[in-house]
Amino acid sequence: MISHLFRKKSITLANKETHPHSGETKLKKVLDVKDLTFMGIAAVIGAGVFSTIGHAAFHGGPGIALLFLITAITCGFSALCYAEFASLIPVAGSAYTYTYIAFGEIIAWIIGWALILEYAVGNIVVAISWSSYFVQFLDGFNIHLPTWLTTNVFDAKRHYLEALKFQAEGIKFSDISINVQRGYNAFMNAPVILGFKIILNIPAFIIVALICTLTYVGIKESKKSTNFMVIFKVLVIVFIIVLGFFYVSPSNWEPFLPNGIGGVMLGVSAVFYAYIGFDAISTTAEECKHPKRDLPRAMFYSLGICTVLYVLVALVLTGMVKYSHLNVDDPLAYVFNRLKLHNIGYIISISAVIATTSVLLVFQIGQPRIWMAMSRDGLLPKKFSKIHPKYQTPSFATIVSGLFVGIPALFATSSSMTELTSIGTLFAFILVCFGVLMLPKKLYTDNVNFKMPYFNGRIIIPIITIFFLYVNFDKIINIVTHFSTHDFKEYAFLLYCIILIIVTIMTIIKKFNAIPIIGALSCFYLMIEIPKISWLTFIGWMSLGLIIYFLYGHRKSILRK
Repeated sequence: MISHLFRKKSITLANKETHPHSGETKLKKVLDVKDLTFMGIAAVIGAGVFSTIGHAAFHGGPGIALLFLITAITCGFSALCYAEFASLIPVAGSAYTYTYIAFGEIIAWIIGWALILEYAVGNIVVAISWSSYFVQFLDGFNIHLPTWLTTNVFDAKRHYLEALKFQAEGIKFSDISINVQRGYNAFMNAPVILGFKIILNIPAFIIVALICTLTYVGIKESKKSTNFMVIFKVLVIVFIIVLGFFYVSPSNWEPFLPNGIGGVMLGVSAVFYAYIGFDAISTTAEECKHPKRDLPRAMFYSLGICTVLYVLVALVLTGMVKYSHLNVDDPLAYVFNRLKLHNIGYIISISAVIATTSVLLVFQIGQPRIWMAMSRDGLLPKKFSKIHPKYQTPSFATIVSGLFVGIPALFATSSSMTELTSIGTLFAFILVCFGVLMLPKKLYTDNVNFKMPYFNGRIIIPIITIFFLYVNFDKIINIVTHFSTHDFKEYAFLLYCIILIIVTIMTIIKKFNAIPIIGALSCFYLMIEIPKISWLTFIGWMSLGLIIYFLYGHRKSILRK
């Protein structure tokens, strides 16, 4: 029984899946390195640069630029591992397929289930964000949708109570933030059916439906749309950086770390959430013209371009106004409106709509291909791997993934969603990093276009571990000696130290490559910064996934046959 859970898929079998049997339809190969790079940029530059960067800067100050660099380096180590896998296994499925080959079926199912969470929850957040930007965009034309059709009941009730509290304190309704006003009006004006207030985020559902229609019709059409949106939003961001530079006051960068490194790390979930999209392009491996060559290049190109843009935006944003003013949902538009440059704020609103649309598009391309890969292996019903004979897309999986995102977007609140998405992504990154170490050396032949450089980990990793433990020695002793008085975060930190020591010992014994070890340990460290409630939700989701696996996937697995 135990051996069955860890049965591994061979690379030969995985690569054969890209060659369908007679009469079957295959995916259309239309993507080159430019298209893949644009898809990576489309997935990474979205709500992060237009929204969450403000909240992160409020906590971390100008030092938030360092966090973008730290996160990019962390993702860079993972990208090296993804690139090596992509060169060996140019198959749809991303980390799920890689894990199936490296660790076996049960671990592959776990990571596949985590990826479903990552893509679905991530796109729910993006759809809600898109709705907010779209409503602001329409307001610019004096088109005002009913507020109860543009939010969810949880946010509406929360804002309603906040408005009552402000009014009780003598604050005028007109002086309350626009988001609280919208929520109050939505709760007050919503129709009531059977005692329930009907408050739905209709724009969020509509954009998901439109995006799914586009991805259903074909990858070629999706590619053209993505490329256009990326060019537009990158030009707008470059324009913002150049224009904003002339309004920067260096005094706003002092202090650079107002709340220390701890304040910077408070934004880790928001910042990491902005970067998670780079791995989405690996799900399109079977639609690439030259996947072994182009996938690794596109990952590094998109990650590098996005990092430069994020760091520059962070520095310009915190240089234009004091970081303490940036705890708003639309920091870029807010800053330019504060400087009386209202036309620029309007351009930013348009760009935000387009930017979030491109993120939705890339993630809705990726998610069905995860379902498709799991279905091919028998872990999900065969219907999910069906390819449309005309459009050459995973049609059924595309429809289901659209419903999986669109329906919750009607009701869900984006609170804590970014942390939940980050857990799933970091978990995938960790397994991909460790998975590279599990690949047999005989697989590396002359036709592999990418292989990460080797740095002997038995020297580098112990040095890093000793330095880390030395710097945090007092903290570790405090947690151990007062074990019962600490919270979840401290316990997670202690667990990290234990795993760090174990991995270091294994690295010394096995002479592991330092790059994937550093990548895995970096991702694990970022995970301990995520709140307890998100961890509990993630554990609940994974438990549900294991129930489904043992009831269906384990019995129907192709490898079992």
